[in-house]
Amino acid sequence: MPSHRPRMTGEERRSRIAVRHHLAPGARAATVEQVALSLAALHGTDPATVHLAAGARLADPAGPVAAMERALYEDRALVRMHGMRHTVFVVPAALAPVVQASTTDAVAVRERATLLKHLAAGSTLDAEWLADVERSVLDALARRGEATAAELAEDEPRLREQFVYAPGTKYEQRQTVTTRLLRLLGTEARVVRGRPLGSWTSGRFRWAPAPALPGLPAAEARATLTRAYLASHGPATEADLKWWTGWKVTDVRKALAAVGAVAVDLDEGTTGHVLPGDTGPTAPPAPWAALLPALDPTPMGWQARDWFLPAAHRAALFDRSGNIGPTVWWNGRVIGGWAVRPGGEPVWRLLDPDPGREARAAIEAEAARLHAWLAPTRVTPRFRTPLERELSA
Repeated sequence: MPSHRPRMTGEERRSRIAVRHHLAPGARAATVEQVALSLAALHGTDPATVHLAAGARLADPAGPVAAMERALYEDRALVRMHGMRHTVFVVPAALAPVVQASTTDAVAVRERATLLKHLAAGSTLDAEWLADVERSVLDALARRGEATAAELAEDEPRLREQFVYAPGTKYEQRQTVTTRLLRLLGTEARVVRGRPLGSWTSGRFRWAPAPALPGLPAAEARATLTRAYLASHGPATEADLKWWTGWKVTDVRKALAAVGAVAVDLDEGTTGHVLPGDTGPTAPPAPWAALLPALDPTPMGWQARDWFLPAAHRAALFDRSGNIGPTVWWNGRVIGGWAVRPGGEPVWRLLDPDPGREARAAIEAEAARLHAWLAPTRVTPRFRTPLERELSA
């Protein structure tokens, strides 16, 4: 029996990301804030990703690092925080309370319970001791305004206390309280990551007191985040939304119902969802190429990727944990990968058959555009993939 639902082809989906993700030259963004808002969230686990992802989408990428740092640390228009799937993201400030209530609050509860369990099993430290150290750390941070973990340990030496993690198991190791406590306070929205130590590629950050976030009902927040996700990534399946958020399938279905999501038929024979009124076609953009970084929010936006990424390419482009590396795109499909050599020079390789002169010229132009602002910085992804390692050698 034929379906009466709207159909959303792979070609339509590729046109959508070209425009909505600011990848086609005619659709590029004016600001880093616009990039983050249009994609709902930028992956921040690898600190370089947010800068590279923004640079790939800006009409004028001359200074994406300065623009991103200004938005994060001066204007506070963007916030780096733990979010979906217990992963660090950079999100628009207006979306921070939504991410916190929909996702991170539940993570924080588990994080605190786990830390207390580990302290009880691997030391004589208890909840009362931990609460007293927390108060001391927050007081020290309020006095300093911003501080490194080492500076906080100078003010509160008990941060250097150690405990045995997972005693009696193959994972047993000694850990200090510092990292675990700061991560916990971050998930509870009591501290926030400030400027990195060293360059913009550094994974070590200063810490600062977090601005107060308004409390939201969890169900309302999940609906709001679903609306933002579908506006950027729709059509998406239930499995896509569950994977992207880390929510339970029951919460996913309730959130889809709350926003009145419309079911559409996808090429893969699965059911996708879009926002009401969003089933119309997108005008195909002019041919486009893109060099997107490791963990870029476009390829990391869906669990099912066959409509833009051939399965044959995955061994070269993913690490063993499922993290995607730098990718080369042509008209909405991943056709290769890239890396950065010493001196900041991008080098790329195609995994598809030769796509033709127009594609090669467009990719070369994107590599030159990247090199113009990146050099002389060499960027090495935090999660390295086979092709990236080979190209950067």
